[in-house]
Amino acid sequence: MMSSSGSVRWQDSSGKVIACTEKIKVLNENLDELRQMAQDALEDGILMGCCERQLRDALADAIVHLVNPYLAMLPENNVIDKSPC
Repeated sequence: MMSSSGSVRWQDSSGKVIACTEKIKVLNENLDELRQMAQDALEDGILMGCCERQLRDALADAIVHLVNPYLAMLPENNVIDKSPC
């Protein structure tokens, strides 16, 4: 969930806000790295003549198909509302 300032308001599966500053720092750094890597891939693809829409679709598809390796170890209610936010 995004806050009004545009940054992510990290929360647990019950909707409770993550308050640990070290966890927030790691989550934000990971997201920043992912954004930069996706931006670089988009720019490279465009410079190589690829269709921008296809590149964006491929990047989105890669995210959609990420696998949670901890799924079997977590309670079933670990996903908020069981639907994409």
